[in-house]
Amino acid sequence: MLKEILNRTNFSRDDLIFLMKLTNQNELNRLFESAYAVKTELLGRTAYYRGLLEFSNRCRKNCFYCGIRSGNNQIERFDMTKEEILNLANWAWRNQYGSLTLQSGERNDPTFIKFVDDLIISIKKLSCGQLGLTLCLGEQTDEVFKKWFDLGAHRYLLRIETSNPRLYRRFHPNNAVHSFKARLSRLKALKRIGYQLGTGVMIALPGQTEEDLVDDILFYEAVDADMIGMGPYVVHSDTPTGQEVLAAGRNTDQDRRERLILALKMIAITRLYLRNVNIAATTALQALDPFGRELGLKAGANILMPIITAEEHRPKYLLYENKPCVGDDQEKCRDCLTSRVRSIGEEVGFSQWGDSPHATSPYKATPKIDLDGINP
Repeated sequence: MLKEILNRTNFSRDDLIFLMKLTNQNELNRLFESAYAVKTELLGRTAYYRGLLEFSNRCRKNCFYCGIRSGNNQIERFDMTKEEILNLANWAWRNQYGSLTLQSGERNDPTFIKFVDDLIISIKKLSCGQLGLTLCLGEQTDEVFKKWFDLGAHRYLLRIETSNPRLYRRFHPNNAVHSFKARLSRLKALKRIGYQLGTGVMIALPGQTEEDLVDDILFYEAVDADMIGMGPYVVHSDTPTGQEVLAAGRNTDQDRRERLILALKMIAITRLYLRNVNIAATTALQALDPFGRELGLKAGANILMPIITAEEHRPKYLLYENKPCVGDDQEKCRDCLTSRVRSIGEEVGFSQWGDSPHATSPYKATPKIDLDGINP
């Protein structure tokens, strides 16, 4: 049955569930090889860099799994200056990173918005418009999204974390600041404005099923996502979810291995199903396995996000524990990651934006789920 399903180009939900439930290593290898073949055919063997610049860990949200949640008083908060950020952006451009990702804790106050306005303008100016720009700055109004798009940001990553409203409520406070409905509306707004839309989920959350993960993939299709940034759940002990997992004894080596495999299955099945979208091999994979990002590329991912955050601030931006590269500087991250890419027979797409082919494709599948039918 596995061979028959892998030979298809049109998958049913049941097909995807079958693939998600695979456990036999030989069958998993065939799944990963099939996904890699699709990536190679449609996108080549090139990994594109998104230099990740985490410029502030202040956040108005209090998500139960996140190390920089507003309720965590065990961390030192920081804000990089405009000059510091531009120096690092210039480093990324001079080192032939095709794109930069600006990421921070979620804020929507006027001071923050104006700060980002100025950053976009300045980054575009210093790179002569050559540095592609992805934003990962949370929920904003239509007007703010449109302003940033008009200033030159062209990709936006806003993870849904889970497309199951019940699970969303379990891992977020029950208030207007953490509304599933609002999150969904912001994803629709980003697509409507013209961004290349990125979203993604956390994989292997407590209580999450294989069926939930398959529905997450169908959700990507329904929102017409162009890029997927998803990774395995990794514990942070200063969070309610982390404390729950630790208390239940569910953070053993075997547990972490199972999360890694599930994340690799998500990458592979998403590649088979959505085919020409961009998919990131996230840093969280390497938090669970020293070769996690290479495994992600071999399972069908084609995007990497080397950290270029100032070295002094890296230990303060921990969404989860055991984050790789925290003690490195940007040069060491670049050299190490490039060596890793080449070790598996791929190349880095230096000085290229690496936009998702899906974003410009005239062929769009009819989604198998109706977003309006989701009860938040």
